[in-house]
Amino acid sequence: MTTPAEHPAGLDRNNPEAEIVARAEAYRNWGRWGADDVLGTLNFIDAAKRKQAAALVTEGTVLSLTQPFDMNGPQKGWRRRTNPVHTMLDTGTDAERGSQGFPHGIGGADDVIAMPLQCSTQWDGLGHIFDHGFAWNGRRAGDVVTSEGDLVTGIEHAAASGVSRGVLLDLGRFLRPDTGELDDGYAITADDLNACISAQGATSVVGTGDMLLVRTGQLTRARRTGWGDYAGGPAPGLSLTTAGWIHRSEIAAIATDTWGFEVRPNEFDVPAFQPLHQVAIPNIGLTIGELWDLDALAEACIERGRFEFLLVASPLAITGAVGSPINPVAVF
Repeated sequence: MTTPAEHPAGLDRNNPEAEIVARAEAYRNWGRWGADDVLGTLNFIDAAKRKQAAALVTEGTVLSLTQPFDMNGPQKGWRRRTNPVHTMLDTGTDAERGSQGFPHGIGGADDVIAMPLQCSTQWDGLGHIFDHGFAWNGRRAGDVVTSEGDLVTGIEHAAASGVSRGVLLDLGRFLRPDTGELDDGYAITADDLNACISAQGATSVVGTGDMLLVRTGQLTRARRTGWGDYAGGPAPGLSLTTAGWIHRSEIAAIATDTWGFEVRPNEFDVPAFQPLHQVAIPNIGLTIGELWDLDALAEACIERGRFEFLLVASPLAITGAVGSPINPVAVF
């Protein structure tokens, strides 16, 4: 079997079907962790990896990597994805007026939030994307996700898996030191990833069980110029041709500061939509994070001269969900 091209110049830009199939077959992890597996590449995180990650904590500094969850977010209603709607059920005004019905002067506040699970900082679960009707590990998509949710690989199974060594690759600063921001539509290649690792140094070397964070700088730009098409429009991101690099590196998960993780528009001259998702989630079994805020983390890494840290990024145990909002934290 011919090895799929690992640079965008080698893509047949008129045949996304063939390019996707070639990578799905070359890098498929079905059966690697058994027929009943529900974690995919999160299996690469073991006790030794967590101990290694914990040893990186030397000062106790914690940075949150989440974007806000509020009505001022970037969502524009694509596929009914909206920004969170936050509603108060009980307020201080109610307490002052004594209308809550509690004894001896006690009062309180309660609230509720309604939102798509992938409207802000989040993980894509293994039931989020299918390939030709098949879900992760070769299961039929209709047997996995029904109107009752993801009955097999629901995000709740990963609730204890989001703790590992985190590594930041600041591609924005490495490739565009003048601005720190990659242009929309820039396709990050395997060569780019390797060159960034070399430039950043030994603490950037990516290995089995690591959770890789890729900063493009697009969020930085959106904060300065406005959301625009940040949610779903053109963006820098990983090239489809990085699928082999991802597979060989044995990373447990990857996250970016963009809406869709991979480069947009996608790398074809005919209709295509998120081809790297189609390879990575149902075939490689990769957990993907999007809409992460990596700006403060990048500054912290530069200040310390190291790009590795303890990363705690567990999903909510929402039964049957195909994704989850998170508040990932990096600990130095």
